[in-house]
Amino acid sequence: MIDRGKFLRIPPITRGQLVGDLRKLGLGPGDVTMLHASIRAIGWVVGGPDVVIQAILDVIGPEGTLMMYAGWEEAPYLTIALEEGRGKPYREECPAFDPERSRANRKWSILTEYLRTWPGARRSDHPEASVAAVGAKAEWITKDHPLDYPYGPGSPFAKLCEIGGKVLLLGAPLNAITVLHYAESAARIPEKRVVRYEMPVLRKGKRVWVEIEDIDTGDGIVEGHFSEEYFTTIVEEYLAAGKGCSGKVGAARSYLFDAAGLVDFAVKWLERAFREKTRRKNLRSL
Repeated sequence: MIDRGKFLRIPPITRGQLVGDLRKLGLGPGDVTMLHASIRAIGWVVGGPDVVIQAILDVIGPEGTLMMYAGWEEAPYLTIALEEGRGKPYREECPAFDPERSRANRKWSILTEYLRTWPGARRSDHPEASVAAVGAKAEWITKDHPLDYPYGPGSPFAKLCEIGGKVLLLGAPLNAITVLHYAESAARIPEKRVVRYEMPVLRKGKRVWVEIEDIDTGDGIVEGHFSEEYFTTIVEEYLAAGKGCSGKVGAARSYLFDAAGLVDFAVKWLERAFREKTRRKNLRSL
């Protein structure tokens, strides 16, 4: 049952307020931005969650582009790996990934599915690392997403940096920034952890299983260190260095970062931290 008194104490967040807050944060016309958002953190949005997307589109205008990490709601390799006994039925019956129909992963935000189904939206065709985008650069950003190492060169994440894009966090945790996986891919670190998994995709209209190779974006690229922990540290240190903008959007603590600047900072951080770790490990083995 809804606590009516508590509900009435929650201030409504309007589209106009969101537009004003986003502009104050530094978002502007023509921006290409990657969104990570918590609707709960933003507050009670008048008109529903899709108003958040519309407010961002209002600010960036027709020349801008909004993108989100969509993934796949029913990514079978995760199910096979984590739930015993699921492998055979998924192998036999799981539908192939379809960029136009396969649902976005709600784990990253309920807004991923809103954006995927937005009029004019484009989606990259990678079954695990797909990105949805709306706007002037949406087709270019989502086109030709590499199957192997999908967070590396040629990926939507690399293109975001190439085009001078931004990363927008609306109430999302600092470790949610997907473009940092591009930094992991770019960092020159020996003995990176690599994963291989299979996914069903469409090839000439037929479902086929393909093997995909990637850095370990789940547990982290270096054994004993988890990306969700060092991502937070990287972003905190980036902010402490005076980089990025922070403020409130609705009720949410929010941040706006230059994507290429953050990735460059992260690459140097990763190389400094994990090259030294590898050096000490090698010395101990002598």
